[in-house]
Amino acid sequence: MSNCIASELLKNGKTVLYQTAPVLLESIIDYKFSKNKNYNNYDNSDIYKSILTADLLIIDDLGTESLNSMKLSELFTILNTRILNMNNKITKTIISTNLNINDIFNNYEERIGSRIAGFYDIYYFFGDDLRFIK
Repeated sequence: MSNCIASELLKNGKTVLYQTAPVLLESIIDYKFSKNKNYNNYDNSDIYKSILTADLLIIDDLGTESLNSMKLSELFTILNTRILNMNNKITKTIISTNLNINDIFNNYEERIGSRIAGFYDIYYFFGDDLRFIK
């Protein structure tokens, strides 16, 4: 579903960033600590700016990352910046996860859970995993 939405937005000239939660948060940590001066030929500051300003950010597999206080802080910053349009641009975010809303509140700080519960439409998808269907 996320891929289809991303494809349509790209066709309409919008910017889309699609990344798994673990890679997304590690990229930010790399940027903050300048572990990698050059990440796939992009300056790390470009990656961080893209996370905050892409027309659509898709965070895939939230809940599979190892958490620490820095990652929680960065996740909060990403969500809050994009929700409040603190980047001076209307941006949207899709979060995919196998966690239910109770798990989100249990695994993440209340301020992250409350933003997800309060600012996102929550949809549940049921059925067979298409990756197993040949």
